[in-house]
Parts: sequence; C-alpha cells; structure tokens
Amino acid sequence: MGFRIRILTYARPVHPLLIVAAGGYGALVGALLARPVYRFAVPAGEPWRDTCPAGHRLTGRVAAGWLGVGRCAGCPPTAARPGAATGTALATAGCCAALAAAVGSRPELVVWLLAAPVMVLLATVDLAVQRLPDPLTLPLAGGLLVGLGVAAPLPGAGGSWPGALLGGLALGACYLLLFVINPNGMGFGDVKLALSVGVALGWYGWPAVLAGTFVGFLLAAGYGTALVIAGRAGRRTAVPFGPFMALGALAGLTLAGLAS
Repeated sequence: MGFRIRILTYARPVHPLLIVAAGGYGALVGALLARPVYRFAVPAGEPWRDTCPAGHRLTGRVAAGWLGVGRCAGCPPTAARPGAATGTALATAGCCAALAAAVGSRPELVVWLLAAPVMVLLATVDLAVQRLPDPLTLPLAGGLLVGLGVAAPLPGAGGSWPGALLGGLALGACYLLLFVINPNGMGFGDVKLALSVGVALGWYGWPAVLAGTFVGFLLAAGYGTALVIAGRAGRRTAVPFGPFMALGALAGLTLAGLAS
C-alpha cells in the first residue's frame, strides 16, 4: 500500500520536451535495429547471417554493416522490408518515452536510453528464434554497471550502485537455479539476461527487483496460456522468455522511477 501511495502522490514535474526528445531518439535508433535483428535471428548453433536473402554480402558504413534499416545495397528498393524497421522503431520509441516520463532528468536516464535499444533487439531476436545472442547479453550487463557507476555520484541520481550490483547477482543466481532445476523450461541465455535486468532494477532497490520479476513471469504465463487456449502450443511448448523479461524490467523501472 505504501508503494502505491508514493506513486499516486508523485509530484515531480514532467518535462514534455524531454519525453518527446527521448521518443524521437528511440525512433531513430530503433529504425537501425532492423539489420541486426535479421543478422542475429538465426537458430542456435548457426553462425550470424552475413548475406541478404538474395545472397549479397551485407556491408555498410554504420557499425561495419551491423546497423541499418535492413535494405541491402545490392537489392532493388522494392526488396526493402520497411515493416521490420517500423516495428523496432515504434517499440524503442515507446520504451524511451515511457522511461523519460517516469525517470525525468535524473542522470540514470541516459543509461536507460542507451540500454533500451539493446533490450528491444534482444527481445525481438528471442521472439523470432528463441535465442539471446551472447555478444549482447553479458556486454549489456557490464555496460549498465559502468554507466550506473558514472551516474551514481552525480547530483539527482535516484538509485544505488551497490544495489544495482547486488540486484544483478541475486536475479542472475535465481535464474541460474531455475535453469539447473529445469533446463528445458529456462534457457541459459535467460540467465545471462537476468544479470542485466537485475542490475537495472536493483538500482532502485529490492521492491523494483521483485515487481519487475513478477511482471515478467506473469506476462510470460499469460502468453503461454493464450497460446495453449488458441491451440497453437502445448503445455510443454517452449516460450521465449526474453521479451517478457524486458517488459518486466520496463514496468519495474517505470514504477520505481515514478515512486522515487
């Protein structure tokens, strides 16, 4: 009840221009995720894609061809897939705008805005092929720790760096235990992603860790139940958990940002 009252009595001014700027940033960066989504979205055990569906080698000036709206330079314009770029742009813009609205101008907002596109990329790839790429999961956790370490001593910081570290270790350990108990129900990629989620939520304390984790499991359970009811999955069908971990983290950060 106390947590709810704090949210309802939230009175910190919201800066509309900050929200618009964060959403615009998210849209621009999110549009560039179409190419890495395509390159990373391969089944486990297969190498990352380095050619387009027509066989042209993927190159480019941005991040050695790893970022872009998805169009291959060797294919005609009609071969472009704008839908992929639009989807990631909208998702990233929404996440960034929501974080800006909740956190405001606190120093950690910069860290969340840098991490949001990576989380959208991971969630999208996991939803497509049930795989969380190693080149993204552990570097994300390290980047969050470094970024929050820089933000912690700045004026107006709303969290605790030791709390972030403990949150990452605790949630990672919990997911590791679930993986050991039931490897078929929890992938090791989820364990590595849990480090990042725990670091982010732990910045605001244990209530945020618990709330974000609970929301993630609740959404995953609802999604799996809906698939079973629709006849598109059985009780033992594997469900990609990364997207729901990301949504749980977003919910936890939003609630904690409003309450702090």
